[in-house]
Amino acid sequence: MMQTHKFPYKWRLTDGYPAPGIEYHGCKSFGTFICGGGSSMGYKLAGFNHLGGVEIDPKVAANYKRNLHPQLLYVEDIRQFNERQDLPSDLYDLDLLDGSPPCSTFSTAGSREDAWGKRKQFKEGQQVQTLDDLVFVYCDTIKKLMPKVCLLENVSGLVKGNGKVYYKKIVQKLEKIGYRPQGFLLNAATMGVPQKRERVFIIGLRKDFDLPKLNLNFNEPPILFKDFQQDTGDKVELTDFEYKFWKLRQRGDSNLGNIIWREEQRHSGFNCAIQQGNKVCYTIIASCEHVVYEYPRKMTDYEIMCAGSFPQDYQCDGKIMWYVGMSVPPIMTAQIAHQIYLQWLSKI
Repeated sequence: MMQTHKFPYKWRLTDGYPAPGIEYHGCKSFGTFICGGGSSMGYKLAGFNHLGGVEIDPKVAANYKRNLHPQLLYVEDIRQFNERQDLPSDLYDLDLLDGSPPCSTFSTAGSREDAWGKRKQFKEGQQVQTLDDLVFVYCDTIKKLMPKVCLLENVSGLVKGNGKVYYKKIVQKLEKIGYRPQGFLLNAATMGVPQKRERVFIIGLRKDFDLPKLNLNFNEPPILFKDFQQDTGDKVELTDFEYKFWKLRQRGDSNLGNIIWREEQRHSGFNCAIQQGNKVCYTIIASCEHVVYEYPRKMTDYEIMCAGSFPQDYQCDGKIMWYVGMSVPPIMTAQIAHQIYLQWLSKI
């Protein structure tokens, strides 16, 4: 039977690592596409010696450095990193390599198949690239470093509809490289994170280790929005447009789009969730602030950090929702990393 651990979703960087009740075992981990550092903090909470990672955006990398103080940080495209011949020996002796390649082409909320194979240039100014190729570029990183365990995280759309084609190709490539991959569709809300966030994790153990399959089965009780909801908002803090429809809300409305369609029969506002106190938070996304059912306001920074299991003293340039929305929740990663250590790495 799987041994679980209760990681507190309210925590601070100044509390230090690892999380209460977790042993520091020092297994070495490293990240790619590290963004706001959600996964990195998760590994540190789970007792890992997280060395740092690769991030293409200089501003985001600077923010990562300010909060996590990494030993190694490469501010460059993952392709440039893959071509490096000057990497330290620690990176060729990793216990775990982590990666969350950009996933908008697989998202069920995006253009999906219409965007597959198309080239795009990001605001950071890097080279033009096809997003769906990045999962395979990350596989090249795995092949280069050959860690004991590799982990690839992506949106749930990777295992839905035609996205399954890419999923199978990823599994086949990892098998060819020398791993036994397993796929998991996990919801953060069952893992001690107060947010509904479904994500796919492809986790591979190098074939030279003969261990049973990984068992991931989390059943944490749900944490409702009211458990950390702030009692503020008598003043209207919505735009006139948002307030117009917010006043017409009904208990069954999960987003502003439901109201706009009901009142005006047009598609708009579906990305703007309506958070109700007696429900688990909807997925925090980087592009839209969610409104609160009980008050005419958006979610506060405190509420967003709680929903994302981000530390209360996390510092960032810009809106916290962007960093939370673009990151794997630290507690979600900590839960998975803890099981990888218990079931695999502690036995090697």
